[in-house]
Amino acid sequence: MITRLLVANRGEIARRVFRTCRSLGISTVAVFSDPDADAPHVAEADLAVRLRGAKPSDTYLAVDRIIEACRASGADAVHPGYGFLSENAGFARAVLAAGLTWVGPPPAAIEAMGSKIAAKRLMAEAGVPVLPSFDVAAPGEFPLLVKASAGGGGRGMRIVREVGELAREVASARREAEAAFGDPAVFAEPLLERARHIEVQVLADAHGTVWALGERECSIQRRHQKVVEECPSPGVSSELRERLCAAAIRAARKIGYVGAGTVEFLVKADRVAFLEMNTRLQVEHPVTELVHGVDLVRLQLEVAEGAALPPVPPEPSGHAVEVRLYAEDAGYLPQSGVLQRFEITGDVRVDSGVESGSVVSPYYDPMLAKVIAHGSSRAEAVRKLVAALRRARLHGLTTNRDLLLKILTNPEFEAGDTHTGLLAPDGPVHADGPEPIGELPALAAALAMAAANRRRAPVLAGMPSGWRNVRSQPRRAHFKETDVVYDPLPEGVTAISAEPDKVVLERDGVRQTFEIAQYDEDGPVHVDHAGGHAELTPVPRLPEPVEHVAPGSLLAPMPGSVLRIEVEPGERVSKGRPVLVLEAMKMEHRIIAPADGVVSGVHVEKGQQVEAGAVLAIIQEEDR
Repeated sequence: MITRLLVANRGEIARRVFRTCRSLGISTVAVFSDPDADAPHVAEADLAVRLRGAKPSDTYLAVDRIIEACRASGADAVHPGYGFLSENAGFARAVLAAGLTWVGPPPAAIEAMGSKIAAKRLMAEAGVPVLPSFDVAAPGEFPLLVKASAGGGGRGMRIVREVGELAREVASARREAEAAFGDPAVFAEPLLERARHIEVQVLADAHGTVWALGERECSIQRRHQKVVEECPSPGVSSELRERLCAAAIRAARKIGYVGAGTVEFLVKADRVAFLEMNTRLQVEHPVTELVHGVDLVRLQLEVAEGAALPPVPPEPSGHAVEVRLYAEDAGYLPQSGVLQRFEITGDVRVDSGVESGSVVSPYYDPMLAKVIAHGSSRAEAVRKLVAALRRARLHGLTTNRDLLLKILTNPEFEAGDTHTGLLAPDGPVHADGPEPIGELPALAAALAMAAANRRRAPVLAGMPSGWRNVRSQPRRAHFKETDVVYDPLPEGVTAISAEPDKVVLERDGVRQTFEIAQYDEDGPVHVDHAGGHAELTPVPRLPEPVEHVAPGSLLAPMPGSVLRIEVEPGERVSKGRPVLVLEAMKMEHRIIAPADGVVSGVHVEKGQQVEAGAVLAIIQEEDR
């Protein structure tokens, strides 16, 4: 029997496992890196152990330190979560060799699926349909997909459309795969465009029972990473579901699988092809839990203790949709810093790794939370999710909330026509950045700032803001995004009340409440209302001197490490050519030339750590 469980992970998955442990009376142990010392998962655990001596990016990969943390804390079992060491057979063996209970599949099963190249051979032997694999040195067709043999999460994956791109993309995929998984092996397979990415949740015990808990639709992805998942898939018929579940069960039985895992497929029309098997719990497991009425973590723990599953899984009920809320900009670049406010309410489940005041570091995945809604129908679940996202209070960091709302309200998504090209450059949904600021949110921000100024006034605080004996001109608020006249108010608009933290406006008989937050007197003003969120940056009357950068400067879009420099000073470059490559959160980010020109300077070196906004290089644009 498990009495004290160490979760060899961080963030939302650690908190998710702790929640089930508390319900079962199991004591919990967290491990943490220096940047995570104040993270919520550390505070929630009964005990916590700092993993000393490793770089922040490698802390949760330190097998010896994690085993030592088990000894120091008295843990008798280890749950790996997902990512990091969750699919590392060596780690599983080390846990078992230490006399601990491993909450995961047998090491041999992890090893069998650890190489996608070998896994495809095994699946073919088991009668599971697979795509052909190509040697990256001599691929058979284009377009193709270069993939890391180890790991997942979109890392080490590149689309190649013509032979001229092949060498560069293969080299990039190898580097990213080695950084993320310690294995540079890659392979290639045909690219099935506009296919559906479908996965089947399996759960097996040590007594021969294997469940297939239906399928999940995971087609909507950016950078080959899932963004929206749902259960069941709107594009899978009963007959196709039977085929997929039967293939998943064959896959699990072929490798003697025990525990929770996921078998992933590409589906295009009637064609079904095995992608990979994830020998762990998936990020998107909550949609299966809500539809089937199970706690997959609890079942993992019970199976690890030797319990037998019932002969058949529970029947599904309703529909569930999950979105991944990331701290990232419209270009999918990760953001780091202080998350000043994090509040999501409504009839939704929120699995988060953060809370108000959390610091999002540049060392780890920028996912803030998963937001999941369940309803009797797909439309009901989507409606709940849209409402919760619109009402969420997310201040301090740029997030992908607007993109998620665009996806959920897109006609193709509403019709269930989801595919892997939905967010492609030529797809129907684009991350275009924030919506234009509406007049009423801007008015609310201006009125709240005026009220705050009066509250801070050292004398005559009761005097109306901006009062003049003889009015000479309208009062105007200047923001970087827009200017607005707030005294007098526009025709048809009435201010019912105006406080620093709340403004109520009425326009043509319709009343609306705006919640206002400003965390620094000169900082952005956050305006939340029933229709969404607006962020406005006040323009100071007397701006501080700022450091100007030379025209043509390429700035670091995020903190990171300079992985590679691909140009020399004096070299002529064309628009779109890679100038250098940054590595952040174990992914490569290319910095490209914005126009034709000459490299007048390179201001960094390979291996150098840079902060966001640092000048990396300067391209002197050619005269036309």
